[in-house]
Order: sequence, then structure tokens, then C-alpha cells
Amino acid sequence: MSISTDTPTGPASRTSKTKDLPSVGNPAADKIFSGISLTAGVLILAVLAAVAIFLIAQAMPVFTADPSELSEGSFLKYIYPLVIGTLIASAIALLLATPIGIGVALYISHYAPRKFARAVGYVIDLLAAIPSVIFGAWGASVLAPKIVPFYDWLAQYFGWLPIFAGPASQTGKTILTAGIVLGIMILPIITAMCREIFIQTPVLQEEAALGLGATRWEMIKMTVFPFARTGIVSSVMLALGRALGETMAVTLVLASGPLTASLIQSGNQTFASEIALNFPEAYGIRMSELIAAGLVLFIITLIVNVAARIITSRYKEFSGAN
Repeated sequence: MSISTDTPTGPASRTSKTKDLPSVGNPAADKIFSGISLTAGVLILAVLAAVAIFLIAQAMPVFTADPSELSEGSFLKYIYPLVIGTLIASAIALLLATPIGIGVALYISHYAPRKFARAVGYVIDLLAAIPSVIFGAWGASVLAPKIVPFYDWLAQYFGWLPIFAGPASQTGKTILTAGIVLGIMILPIITAMCREIFIQTPVLQEEAALGLGATRWEMIKMTVFPFARTGIVSSVMLALGRALGETMAVTLVLASGPLTASLIQSGNQTFASEIALNFPEAYGIRMSELIAAGLVLFIITLIVNVAARIITSRYKEFSGAN
């Protein structure tokens, strides 16, 4: 006589085993987390809307006031030099900080020994913790006087270019100096973000490129840069937003003056420095004029961020990160 030892198989038995498993999810916790996330997102939008409403309401008198009450007789004439000065200073900062930041991030992630890379990364992160007023004081008291001979040399040999036309400022407080200080300030942002993205490049892709005979630089061009393209653009745009709104450093470094095409002459102003220098004594229509300048800066920053989102969304599918 044989005794059957068969065990039940099939969907029914699998269902019974599944029912015996303990439940992992917690619906109550999920609902709480979802509610907190939704509240945080709505709160951010509410704060942004409140700032926009405040700026528009306070700036409205400028658009209805008599031209004779305005500083330059026209708001456009007043705002145009500020737009140009802000964009020039930010462009100089990006031109200086972007290649250096990407190069340092690449060195930390793929070239430097691990212990040394950790030390360099720590120093770069430490730069981001320095207050902007410290950068401004250093730029005004140390960098500006030391860079005057270089400005004289530029004016002497390259003065035929409008951007280096003389006479060069003898205080060193120019839009170029402000751009250099801004470049140093935004360098940690670009370096830190690019470093984290470079590290996340799939190791299998790097090893496959090296296995096919590529050099390290060729491997970086084929795998790291395509993977990190979206992150690089995001880091540059985030740094641009910091440069556009920087106040104290630019205020201390930049000497007030009329708009000029030369980068080494005294002159040019930015939104942040204009508002910081004149807001304490402003009242009435002058106060509204400064708030209107802040509204224009708000719009420019918003446009930059929207453009960054469009660019990153466009190239995300080609980055290898999705």
C-alpha cells in the first residue's frame, strides 16, 4: 500500500500561501506622507504667488505715475542699464565658473586618488558655506586693488576692443571684478552638483568603453558627459539664478556709475546692488520704483528657471539617466 504525499499545487495553493504573508504597506502612513507632500507643494506655490502679488501691487504706481516723478523720466530708461549690468555680471561669472567647476568635478570623480578627492570635495563644499558679505569684502579690499595693473594692461594693448576700452578704473571696482567674485561664489554649486552626477554614471558603461580600447578621456566623452548632460545644465542654471540675485558681494565690489560697454571702467549697476544701496532712504514713488526693479528681476529669474526646465526636459531622453 502506498500513501500519497502529494502537496496541493496551482493557483489555489499559491493564493493561500500569499495570504499567509505579513502585510508590509501601511495605508495610514502613506496617506499622511502624501498629505504632507501635497501641503508642501501647495505652500511653495502660495508663497510664490504672494511674492508676485506683493511686487505687482507695490510697483503699480510706477506705471501710472507722471514721467517727471521718475528718476530717469521713464521707467524703461531706468531699468535698461540695470538689466544689462545684471546680465553682463552673471554672464562673466558663468563663463569663468562653468568650465572650472566641471573640470574640478571631473577630476574629483574620475582622476584624483580617493583620499585626495575627498579632501578637495570638502574644501569645495566649504566655499558654499562662506557668507556672501565675506566674498564682497575680499573682492573690494584685496582683489580690486591687485587687479588694477591687469586692467591697465588690457586698456593699453586691447583698448581697441569696446569691452576693454580705457581709461581703466584705478579702484578696480568694475563689472569685471564683480563677475569674477560672482564666479567664485557660484563655483561650489556647479562643482558639487556635477560631481554627484558624474559619480552616478553606470559603471558597466564606463567599463564597456574601456574594454573596447577607449582612453579615459574618450570614455568620459562617450559615457559620462552624455549621462550627465541634463545635470550639468541644471547646475549651470541654478548657479545663474544665484548670480542674478546676489546682493551684498556685488554691492561692495561694484562702483556705481553710468552704463558703459567697457568691463574695466567704473560704472554699470545690477538690480540687487541698486536696490540695496537706495532702498533704506527711499519713500513714495522712489520706493515703488525700486520694487518695480525687483519685479523685473523676479520675472527674469522666473524665465531662467522655466528655460532650464525646458532644456532639461528636452535632453533628458538623450542623457542616459532616465
